[in-house]
Amino acid sequence: MATVDALSLFTGLGLSEHKARETLKNTALSTQLREAATQVRQTLGSTIDKATGTLLYGLASRLKDPRRLSFLVSYIANKKIHTETQLSAALEYVRSHPLDPIDTVDFEQECGVGIVVTPEQIEEAVEAAINRHQSQLLVERYRFNMGLLMGEQGLGGSLKENTPVPCLTLFSAQVLHLLGPKTETDLEKKPKVGLNMVLGEAAGQTVSLMEQLRGEALKFHKPGENYKTPGYVTTPHTMDLLKQHLEITGGQVRTRFPPEPNGILHIGHAKAINFNFGYAKANNGICFLRFDDTNPEKEEAKFFTAICDMVAWLGYTPYKVTYASDYFDQLYAWAVELIHRGQAYVCHQRGEELKGHNPPPSPWRDRPIEESLLLFEAMRKGKFAEGEATLRMKLVMEDGKMDPVAYRVKYTPHHRTGDTWCIYPTYDYTHCLCDSIEHITHSLCTKEFQARRSSYFWLCNALDVYCPVQWEYGRLNLHYAVVSKRKILQLVATGAVRDWDDPRLFTLTALRRRGFPSEAINNFCARVGVTVAQTTMEPHLLEACVRDVLNDTAPRAMAVLESLQVIITNFPASLDIQVPNFPADETKGFHQVPFGPIVFIERTDFKEEPEPGYKRLAWGQPVGLRHTGYVIELQHVVKGPSGSVESLEVTCRRADAGEKPKAFIHWVSQPLTCEIRLYERLFQHKNPEDPAEVPGGFLSDLNLESLQVVEAALVDCSVALAKPFDKFQFERLGYFSVDPDSRQGQLVFNRTVTLKEDPGKV
Repeated sequence: MATVDALSLFTGLGLSEHKARETLKNTALSTQLREAATQVRQTLGSTIDKATGTLLYGLASRLKDPRRLSFLVSYIANKKIHTETQLSAALEYVRSHPLDPIDTVDFEQECGVGIVVTPEQIEEAVEAAINRHQSQLLVERYRFNMGLLMGEQGLGGSLKENTPVPCLTLFSAQVLHLLGPKTETDLEKKPKVGLNMVLGEAAGQTVSLMEQLRGEALKFHKPGENYKTPGYVTTPHTMDLLKQHLEITGGQVRTRFPPEPNGILHIGHAKAINFNFGYAKANNGICFLRFDDTNPEKEEAKFFTAICDMVAWLGYTPYKVTYASDYFDQLYAWAVELIHRGQAYVCHQRGEELKGHNPPPSPWRDRPIEESLLLFEAMRKGKFAEGEATLRMKLVMEDGKMDPVAYRVKYTPHHRTGDTWCIYPTYDYTHCLCDSIEHITHSLCTKEFQARRSSYFWLCNALDVYCPVQWEYGRLNLHYAVVSKRKILQLVATGAVRDWDDPRLFTLTALRRRGFPSEAINNFCARVGVTVAQTTMEPHLLEACVRDVLNDTAPRAMAVLESLQVIITNFPASLDIQVPNFPADETKGFHQVPFGPIVFIERTDFKEEPEPGYKRLAWGQPVGLRHTGYVIELQHVVKGPSGSVESLEVTCRRADAGEKPKAFIHWVSQPLTCEIRLYERLFQHKNPEDPAEVPGGFLSDLNLESLQVVEAALVDCSVALAKPFDKFQFERLGYFSVDPDSRQGQLVFNRTVTLKEDPGKV
């Protein structure tokens, strides 16, 4: 019967029967709409006009704070709020003023309640707005943002709230009078802004991720306006705490990048670094690098160093490097206070008892406060073994997890505090409180932490301390990759990769070792952007960003992987050849390479019996040698006892002394012997961790051809003084970077990427 009554009630507001039934499926919406309609009927009777019904539906569907429902409904019922723009202003007002009581005078002024605007006032305001923007209107014509005009009528919001249709009509008429009818140019579609324009590349500059970011970041609150964020929980202390927060920060944006020092950063962390540091930089704010060092069992000094190195490598400098352990004394004091307030208790359930979807409630949840205080002190003094006691908080999280652990016993010495502590706080307890201590304005984290948002707000409010806002975004993943610390350790243990920095991995140290420029990684993060949804990208998109950067920054050299000796029988005299570092822009300088009677070419650049379309060296088919101005022509093929080609004898001529050859090939003379490592994908399938795609597990999906070592490659001597991480383009082969394994007289190069994307890659 209740459903029938509600259906009649909703159709009485002007909703179609279909929309009314759909509304009933949404419990929260239908409850608010039923209460609103019932209240209005007490004022207006059983007949409600459609305009009022529309406002009530808009109110019920958009109001986030049910406490304000009755207040706003009364304004609609009494026709004080009678337009959509007034309702929007009212909703914005109650959202930005969460505490009681509401200042009704200020509220009514903001919403344009009771203001009557004459046609003459409207016309004057419209004309004034047109005049203010006349020069820009004449330039941009009908592509001008007319919304700017609607926002600047100059009557304290009264036009906007009460007369939108007349204003719009007058604006249209005035603009038509000023500009005349639309021309063909006006009707052309506005060109889309390309990616290069977004990144600033067209202007010859590099713009960081957050300096060009749009989308989700536009929804971010201003410092001190945390309460305007949907879902933010306020208390009677909130506004005073925010006032104190603003006094400390001066309204400055503050973010933090909070890695755990128990592994090496990967490509997903690059997005987090760009987002946190970039957002702060774009808003003239600061970003902390805070190590979440609350688990001494897994933390190692090398991870702290590597994380700092990677942040710096990506081009960011933290405002301050901090540690969760900096705040251990304060965190402990707050834990004691939490027990005093009856919001935490010492529990003796074992870890295995707490696993699963529906673990049993703790039988110690209601133990006396004094007892928990004594037991927590005993935990601190080392009177419990590991696992015998924990401190738990009294709350239920979004995912249904009940009473998360705040402190546990661990007897592992801490890298900074030594044996001072034998109890350590958990992430659920530590993170929000460290954010509060550092007065973080925007706590940016990936989507998997959304289930912890309730505990984040709850804990700050339970202790009456400043509560930042947690914002979640989708993490960045790549196909053909694993980034889990545990699984990378398995890869290392089985010998599939050498270490965390093996160039086949997607850790940041591995990418740097392979030769990926930090600028390319930042550009890739910018292209991916920041969204709520998780993003899984193809590796070739990252490689494309690498090519874009290296094409402009990696000087050219020549190298031969599988060499074939060529003897020039009529060579005039040894020469030194000037080779441009960047053939497309010779203003970037030259390097010198020797050119003698013996050169080496790629074995694949010669064929005795070429197939149709083959354009390189063959009988009767000369080729040019790049940068020399000479052409060579085959005269004799020298073969070994097995019949394999050992060397070629050729003659040479000036390139301008005859017909232009079909191809020019690279070569080396008096070369260096170097080791070159050629890398391919480590895994064969897109999702090596997906049992549906790889039933045998990720270790069964290894590509056995992922590394090929050329131990005696020949490289021109221009690279002789190269240092680790120096980058080159080896002509016709790809981009290469000097590996740290290099020693004096024995350079090692890693192939970073090929010159072009492999068409066989999906």
